Amino acid sequence: MSHIRSRFNKPPSEAMIGYTLSLPFDHRLYRYDIDGSIAHAKMLAKQNIIPLEDAEAICRGLEDVAAEIENRKFTFRTELEDIHMAIEARLFEIIGEVAGRLHTARSRNDQVALDLRLFVKDAVAETIAGISKLQLSLVDLAEGNKDVIMPGYTHLQPAQPVLFAHHLLAYFEMFQRDAERLNDVLKRADVMPLGSGSLTGVAYNIDREFVASELGFSQVSRNSMDAVSDRDFVIEYLAAASVCMMHLSRLAEEIILWASAEFGFIELDDAYTTGSSLMPQKKNPDAAELCRGKTGRIYGHMMAMLTTMKGLPLSYNRDLQEDKEGLFDAVDTLLSSLCVFYGMIGSLKVNKKNMERAAMRGYMLATDIADYLVARGETFRSAHGITAKLTRYATDKDKPLDQLSLDEYRKFSSLFDDDIFKVTAASSIAARNVTGGTSPQQVAKAIARAREIVGKTE
Repeated sequence: MSHIRSRFNKPPSEAMIGYTLSLPFDHRLYRYDIDGSIAHAKMLAKQNIIPLEDAEAICRGLEDVAAEIENRKFTFRTELEDIHMAIEARLFEIIGEVAGRLHTARSRNDQVALDLRLFVKDAVAETIAGISKLQLSLVDLAEGNKDVIMPGYTHLQPAQPVLFAHHLLAYFEMFQRDAERLNDVLKRADVMPLGSGSLTGVAYNIDREFVASELGFSQVSRNSMDAVSDRDFVIEYLAAASVCMMHLSRLAEEIILWASAEFGFIELDDAYTTGSSLMPQKKNPDAAELCRGKTGRIYGHMMAMLTTMKGLPLSYNRDLQEDKEGLFDAVDTLLSSLCVFYGMIGSLKVNKKNMERAAMRGYMLATDIADYLVARGETFRSAHGITAKLTRYATDKDKPLDQLSLDEYRKFSSLFDDDIFKVTAASSIAARNVTGGTSPQQVAKAIARAREIVGKTE
């Protein structure tokens, strides 16, 4: 706007205008900017800083601007630089010079900090809601397949049998930590910066607590210089988003493996797969693959924001304009990923026979055989060595452990008896009846607990 250029003898160059322009991306802050301005105008009137009738005209005008934007009748003029100036310019056109009172006791520095905090608060709420929906789909899939046995892996090698439901609930726990991290982000985003001015506060008898209450903030900032230059809450959201995307990417990798012909544990719904332009038989898990790729993008946004902040002296610097595009993209990417995974998990089909067949391969009952010997008086280290030799013998003979004869077992220890054949994948799972274990009783408790947690966040 012209009054901001009053200090200068010439207009900015076209290159400068294009370089500094933020309106193409910060326009999405319009509702927060208008809400903040309405609360600010009400406070100015309450404190007798501006006349009540002027504040009422400003508030009506701002609602008119909001309606124009929402109805797509608003013209975004690039010469106005950012969303704050665009809204203020239109307000002048609607209500005249009275609009000039709105910016009393306010700077664009604390104004944009306010808008961004309001945006992050909403983004946190939306992200937690998306996580809860995904958690619910995992719980539903777990409960619908609570008796299905699958191989558990370490180093991507078959290790011990587990319940498929137990495996799924591991991701429930990861996403629960993500929700908790986001709730922690909310605590630090929930600080109202308006009233900090450019950097030193304002020379008016304002009521910051009133504005905070109007906008739903639980507290006001305690240092004006910090308030206008703090973007920790942005970095924290990006960090929490990065961890959440990492968890999604791990789940994506498992889905890709499980859906492969080599595993054949699941079949993805057609709605979440694509075909090949050349090979007609293909059914590609593209949604899961894209999530793996998009994870790196969010990591990049977090690193970019950390790099932007690392050399900034107090207080506000224009570098902080770079806080928005990465944040907006991270929010959009994470929300869309959560939505796709909710549908993908909720619609996939489980191949119980293939999972249970795989659970019988790879000598996964070796640990249970060692435990069998321990129960008969052998030390675990000795039992471990005996079972390792037994497994090597079975491997050389190309025999599963359950197809060895009792005489073959007794070649390695006289403690073996007929009941060794009662050691099965089902008995192995049932034996892990400790808190956090994979036994049916523990998994049933975990499902009930998970439903209770999701119920509290819905």
